Amino acid sequence: MASVVKNQGLAHAPISKVFSGRREDQTDSLAVEEPLEIRLGFPGGEGKAVSITMRTPGDDMELAAGFLFTEGIIHTPDQISQIRHIDTLDKDTQNTIIVELNGDIDIDLKRLERNFYTTSSCGVCGKSSIEALYSGHAGAQKIASNGFEIAADTIHRLPAILRTSQNVFEQTGGLHASALFDSDGKLEIVREDVGRHNALDKVIGAKFLAGEMPLNDKILLVSGRASFELVQKALMAGIPVLAAVGAPSSLAVELAEEFGMTLAGFVRNERFNIYTGGERII
Repeated sequence: MASVVKNQGLAHAPISKVFSGRREDQTDSLAVEEPLEIRLGFPGGEGKAVSITMRTPGDDMELAAGFLFTEGIIHTPDQISQIRHIDTLDKDTQNTIIVELNGDIDIDLKRLERNFYTTSSCGVCGKSSIEALYSGHAGAQKIASNGFEIAADTIHRLPAILRTSQNVFEQTGGLHASALFDSDGKLEIVREDVGRHNALDKVIGAKFLAGEMPLNDKILLVSGRASFELVQKALMAGIPVLAAVGAPSSLAVELAEEFGMTLAGFVRNERFNIYTGGERII
């Protein structure tokens, strides 16, 4: 068969479709998956690799900034002097990106070494991430009770809005999505990726680079399950309400409860479960 033909986040491949006892040659659409190495650049020094993640190409600068922010490595956009791809011999791929920092930034290099390797399936995992959140070292703060509320009917509407905004998913069925809404259910931003954590980092990275942190009056909807890592990243951005189309994990519920976040799961078919923070849903 011919090779896969890629175009940004979408690819096409020849397939044989088998149905009703027949076999038919067709072309199928696929979500592109490629590695991205994120490097930190220091004035007067060499860049340091801090993450390798499998992602869907596109919005790489948002992904890099969101990852560094949600992992507590950088805290404000003015700590960044520039973000750029590093040229390689293969001009068709841009799979290394460097975030160059200003000179007066104090970076915990040992923390970077502990969290070096990530994948699209697990995010930054391990005991060190949990301990860092609970101790406050990563910068996560308890969600304040600022009177933010959302109507249950608004939550019911969110999955349909998200689905109509997932352009690549409609063609491939192979991408996760994260989206931010205001309290009235108006969609502000949506990003897709093969990795659920990458999709969220892209959303948070876009808002971070725009100087719009914290996101304490927003609702986050994720297309799959709610894992510990997604709650962790949402907490770093100060998001008070996280809704998931799928199920939450036990650790996600514990973390949301500990930090005062509203967590809803199984948001579909005009139903959902409230696991924590039910006082925000009216």
